[in-house]
Amino acid sequence: MEEELLQSCTTHQVTSVHLLSMKIASKIITSQISFFFTVKILFSKAEPNVLSMKIIEVNDNRSLKAFHNVPRIIYSDDKNYVTPLRRSIEEVFNPEKNTQFRNGDANRWVLVDNNNNLYGRIAAFYNLDTASLDAQPTGGCGFFECINNQAAANRLFDVARNWLKEFGMEAMDGPINFGENFFNWGVLADGFVQQGYGMPYNKEYYKSLFEGYGFKTYYKQYTYELDITDPNLPKRFWEIAAWVAKKPNYKFEHFTFSGQKKYIADFITIHEKAWKKHDNYKPIDPDDLKELIAQSKFALEEDFIWFVYHKKEPVAFFMMIPDINQILKRLNGRMNWLNIIRFLNMKRNKVINRVRVLVMGVVPQFQRSGLESGIFWHLRQTLLKKPWYNEMELSWVGDFNHKMISLFEEVGGHHTKTHHTMRYLFDRNKAFERAPVISD
Repeated sequence: MEEELLQSCTTHQVTSVHLLSMKIASKIITSQISFFFTVKILFSKAEPNVLSMKIIEVNDNRSLKAFHNVPRIIYSDDKNYVTPLRRSIEEVFNPEKNTQFRNGDANRWVLVDNNNNLYGRIAAFYNLDTASLDAQPTGGCGFFECINNQAAANRLFDVARNWLKEFGMEAMDGPINFGENFFNWGVLADGFVQQGYGMPYNKEYYKSLFEGYGFKTYYKQYTYELDITDPNLPKRFWEIAAWVAKKPNYKFEHFTFSGQKKYIADFITIHEKAWKKHDNYKPIDPDDLKELIAQSKFALEEDFIWFVYHKKEPVAFFMMIPDINQILKRLNGRMNWLNIIRFLNMKRNKVINRVRVLVMGVVPQFQRSGLESGIFWHLRQTLLKKPWYNEMELSWVGDFNHKMISLFEEVGGHHTKTHHTMRYLFDRNKAFERAPVISD
C-alpha cells in the first residue's frame, strides 16, 4: 500500500492532503514517542545472560514487532544506518508477493531472554529450483542482526542450519536475500559508510561472528564509485564509447513504463544468455521483475534503464536507480501520509544526488564489441542533463568477474566498499571451494 500511495500521490495532490497530514501529525509523533519507550523496555544493553537465551519463532504480531525492533536498537547510535521500509521487508516473506515460495519456504526467529530482552534475529530460506545448482543443496540465511556476542550469534545460526537440514539442505549462504541478489546481499567488511539503496549495512563485528561459527568467504563483492562530472575521467575511454554508441546496426534505447512487458522479456532473454553457463547463475522470474518495477515506480527514472539491440535482437541491458536511501534515512522506515509528502518534496527538491547501478549484462558473442562503453556513454549524456546527480555507485561486482572489474576501472571507478557472501557447509569434513572465476 505504501508504494501505491506514492504512485497515486503526485505533486498536484500534495496540497490536497496537506491539511489531513497536519491533523494526523500530532498522533504520529505521539505514537513514535510511545514506540520509542516500548523498544527500550524490550531491549537491554546489560551484559547478556547466555544461559537464559531462547529462540522465538516469528509467528504472531508480537514476535513480528520484535523482529523489526532488533535493528532499530542495534543501530540506534549509528548515523550510517538507514532503516528500510518495513513493507519492503515483509514482502520478502509474503508468499503472495515473493515467487521464491513457489518451490521453497522461509522462516524467521528472534533471540530473547526470560525478560524479553532482544539479542538478535535471523531468517532462513530455500528454493528447490536453485538449491541444486550448487555442488550440494544450498539454502540461505539472512536479515541477520545480533549483539556482539558469539554465543548469541551461534544460537541464531544453529536454528537456521537445523531448519534448513529438515528440507534436505547441506549448506547455507549468508547473509543473503530470499530473492534477487540486487538487494540485501553480503556482509559488509570494508567501507563502513551509508550504503546505497539495497546494499546492506552492518556493524564491523558481523563478519567475525560468521567466521566464528565456521562460515568462509564464498566470494567478495566489490563496490565502485564514479563522479560522472569529473573532468579527469579517462578521455580515451569516452572517445571510444562515443564511437561505439553510434555504430550501425545497433540501437540504444531506454526503458519506458508503457513498454515494460517487452523490456522485461528482453531482460530475461539477455540475462539467460549472459549468465546461463556461469556456475553461480540463478534464473530470474519475470514476475519478480514485474513486482520490482511496480514497487519502485515512484522512484525509478525511465532513462536510467538502457537496452541495446543488434538488428532488433536484444543483446545488452543496464539498470540503475536513484539512491533513495538519501531520503529514507529521514523517514525511519515508515511511509505514512506525512512521510509520503516529505518524500515527494525532497525528491522534487533534488535531495538525491547519487545513483546506484544494479545490474548490467551482455550476451557472450557481443561481449568484446564495446557495448558496455556505449551504454555508459548514453548514461553520461542522461546524467549531464540532470546535474543534481553527480555520483554513481557501481554495485556490486563479484571478485570472480574479472572482466566487469576491468570495465569499472576503465570507466574511472574507484573501489570503495567490499561485502562478502559467506558459505557454511553442514558436513564439516567436506572440502570448501570458493566461487569459480568466470572464464572468457
